[in-house]
Amino acid sequence: MIAVPHPSVASSDIDGLIACPSCDALLTDPTVTVGETARCPRCHSVIEAPRALAMTRIIMLALSALILMVAAIFFPFLELEAAGMIRRSSLLDTVMAYSGGLTEPLTIAMAALIVILPSLRFLGLIYVLAPMAFGWRPARHAAPVFRFVELLRPWAMAEVFVVGVAVALVKVGGLAHISLGPAFWAFVALVIVTVLKDNFMSRVTVWKTLDARRRS
Repeated sequence: MIAVPHPSVASSDIDGLIACPSCDALLTDPTVTVGETARCPRCHSVIEAPRALAMTRIIMLALSALILMVAAIFFPFLELEAAGMIRRSSLLDTVMAYSGGLTEPLTIAMAALIVILPSLRFLGLIYVLAPMAFGWRPARHAAPVFRFVELLRPWAMAEVFVVGVAVALVKVGGLAHISLGPAFWAFVALVIVTVLKDNFMSRVTVWKTLDARRRS
């Protein structure tokens, strides 16, 4: 389904319009049923794609991501062996390695971008979607929480950290024997789960559901 561009904005009803999240094209808000997909006629980005049991799947993926985050923080992440010496480190050890002196802001940034902000996103999504998945009214302040979750999306950089680790492993591989710990694979699984969660979630559908449940 292709959303229809709206020819006139000045005399139109704002409630009947929707902006494309990618190119900001102003469109007439389409009626999309479960299983259909509405796309922008200009950039062909997906605007709305409601799916059956989508909220339940997102909640389950968010819970899985939180469990994987705990494992990624406390389990061994890497093991380095060089000159007969073995050093094991967890993600928490990596973050705390920069906790002294002038590098302390780097510790705060790493903890926030890799652990705190992604965890807040997962918790926020569960708070917003769980009541509606059970057919209840939205939780108190669900709309501001979901808006906050969306604001955090560009700043949750777990996948960037995985790419950085991969690059570092290539450079260090010739200097020491490297063994990947369970936390590394937990973190990789966390990134995959996060991508799946984002693909399942139709943000326009969530906003519409929030608005409809508040009025009911």
